[in-house]
Amino acid sequence: MSSLLVIMAWVLGGSSAVRLALIDLRSLRLPDPLVAALALGAGIPMALLAPGRIRLALLAGVLVGAAYLLIALLPGDGLGLGDVKLGAVLAVLLGLVGGWPAVLLGLFAAHLIGAGTAVFLLATRRRRIFPFGPALLLGALIGVVTTA
Repeated sequence: MSSLLVIMAWVLGGSSAVRLALIDLRSLRLPDPLVAALALGAGIPMALLAPGRIRLALLAGVLVGAAYLLIALLPGDGLGLGDVKLGAVLAVLLGLVGGWPAVLLGLFAAHLIGAGTAVFLLATRRRRIFPFGPALLLGALIGVVTTA
């Protein structure tokens, strides 16, 4: 898939991604309509550009969504359901862009960013709960840029 086409598809979902990050930073919420806008705005063009990766992308979305749902159901203040949905959507998008390498790198980067944020917040005693959506989105961007 041409890098220019990948960039075009991400631009279509980029507005939703930026709004999601800002809302999550402000209110610890990831509104479903914006997650859906990201999924449709970037997902449909990318699926049309890479029809051979649709099954892989859907499998990645199901696996990530299931894993994040299990984490969200654990006691304590883990992932929220918005993070679960956003993680599944981003896994699908990453699968469409670059297959498993993009999915794995995007998730790894997101968790590395999230871990760094958690360590900083715990060390400075600012708060224990923090938005994971921006880390997921930035990790996905890293996955796209490095594998596309």
